[in-house]
Amino acid sequence: MPDWSYHVLFKPLLSRLSPYHSREFIHRGMNRISSVPGGHHLINFLGREESSPVLMKEVDGNLLKNSIGLAGKVDPILSGTKAFTNLGFGFIEIGPVTKEPDLKGEFPIIHEKDNYIEFPQHYESIGLEKTLLKLKNLQRKQPVFIRIAGSEDDQSAIMKALEDKADAFILEFNTSIPNTSHSTKKPIYLAMKSNQLNGETFHLIKEQFNGIVLDDQLNKDDRYNLTEHLKAIRYLKKHHFNKTIITVGGVTEPDDALTLFHANVDLIMLSGGYVLSGPGLTKRIKEAQLSEMENIETSHQGWLWYFLFGLLIMIGGLMTLFISMSAIILPYDEYFLQMNRETIYGFNERILYFMAHDRMTLAGTMISGGIVYMGLARYGIRLGLKWAKQASDAAAIIGFLGIFLFIGYGYFDWLHLVFWLVLLPFYVAGFVKTKRMNGTAKSTNRTNHRIWKQSLFAQLALVILGSSFVLGGFIIAYIGITNVFVATDLTYICMPPEMLNEFNERLIPVIAHDRAGFGGALLSVGLLILMIALWGFHQGNKWVWWMLLIGGIPAFAAGIGVHFAIGYTDFIHLVPAYFALGLYVVGLLFSYSFFHLKTEMPRASHLQSLSQ
Repeated sequence: MPDWSYHVLFKPLLSRLSPYHSREFIHRGMNRISSVPGGHHLINFLGREESSPVLMKEVDGNLLKNSIGLAGKVDPILSGTKAFTNLGFGFIEIGPVTKEPDLKGEFPIIHEKDNYIEFPQHYESIGLEKTLLKLKNLQRKQPVFIRIAGSEDDQSAIMKALEDKADAFILEFNTSIPNTSHSTKKPIYLAMKSNQLNGETFHLIKEQFNGIVLDDQLNKDDRYNLTEHLKAIRYLKKHHFNKTIITVGGVTEPDDALTLFHANVDLIMLSGGYVLSGPGLTKRIKEAQLSEMENIETSHQGWLWYFLFGLLIMIGGLMTLFISMSAIILPYDEYFLQMNRETIYGFNERILYFMAHDRMTLAGTMISGGIVYMGLARYGIRLGLKWAKQASDAAAIIGFLGIFLFIGYGYFDWLHLVFWLVLLPFYVAGFVKTKRMNGTAKSTNRTNHRIWKQSLFAQLALVILGSSFVLGGFIIAYIGITNVFVATDLTYICMPPEMLNEFNERLIPVIAHDRAGFGGALLSVGLLILMIALWGFHQGNKWVWWMLLIGGIPAFAAGIGVHFAIGYTDFIHLVPAYFALGLYVVGLLFSYSFFHLKTEMPRASHLQSLSQ
């Protein structure tokens, strides 16, 4: 559930439910998606949660893909654990696990006015037996830290039962230090609130535990907890604490996480801030971390082949545009029809205009697609961005497969095959030379500011636009290989298909091949737009905005303009185009500031001083 759907669609609706029911609705729904075959691929397609290899970290023998974890209090009864393993976390906390089930715990309270979640002191627990069963069925993609509650005997029994399932254990400090003499080889951390840290607890942690977990304090917002965490970290640094430091909560936006990392925290666990800021918070933190690292821009080998691939598509579109504005049909079309264009024009001039309308919309789509391919190559693939390569690959492969649509319409366009063969080596060369690409995006986004929230509406609009193009392309291609015409087409031509067949039985297959070709091209470009909308929204990357602006103009200008040029202005027929244009404009307007915002206001000075 990406931020554009979470904040714009689901959160306003789920806020009307109780915190428990809204939590379980989201967790169980996402878990079902994760459980079906290919479900994790769908989650990755929508959210793009991979971690850059440079963020990998080893902590007490555990190799983590990144330093961000999820606190167990977000999912106490493990109803969404399968889903959370796919959401980009470096590790997952489970628990607190009790020996016996206890589902009578209190539920969280959301304080919307103060923007924080009040978690209960007495958590729900499904008990040891069900926890063990869920962990057995869990396809683990990151280390699991298990928090244990209960008496010392219970802790010992739980550790023994979960030894093979845990990568680390977390024991809670109440009024006394828990017993650490349990027979486990896994790291053990002591969890306490920041204000419980003192000389006595410090020395016991240093002697008996692998590190400390600084819990967030109840009935306090994340800003307060962040300040308290920084005070505790400063105390630990002052006393030369060199073991693992993990914080829980205090993070509602990327800048909070960066402040903790700057203070030399090893790992952070997201809690209430994750729920309030949205599931994209993990991804945004990782992008912010990458943006702070030394930026050495190197040109990735192979990008030029993708650029030339896009350039050839644009040239092909320009040639098609010229043909649609002049001869309309080519000599080999006339050869197949055994009839010249003058004869067709004399029979019904609107047939040629109709063919020109299909060819011009195809031309505009090809020009737009070529521009987008070149933009992705020059500014994305050249810098090693895996998402830009995969978007180009998916759209290109669908475009190449479009040639097989001729099986349905019965007219094979040999020029289409020649163009296909010219493009193929450029694409294959680019694909082979970039097959090991694994770079992830950076972002200058640090806070949950108004411009970021506004961009979510733009992202949703462009996701709908891309999805609409995909659906529309599929429908148009299907019509092209089956019925060929829709009702408004026949009204414009002023002839039924039977009369066209009687005039020339080869005429409809020629018309169909243009229609099916346009459908295939629209489907391919629609995938490009959809994947850019899903994967390419990163603050400060203004090239994405300009690519969408410049790339969209040819398709809309040709697709809508040709209808007015030939007098095919039926409102019902043009409604999809008007709808798409509206989404396009909304997406560009609401995302302009986001893509062009390079820097943000620095963090408050008192937090900076605390982290020193």
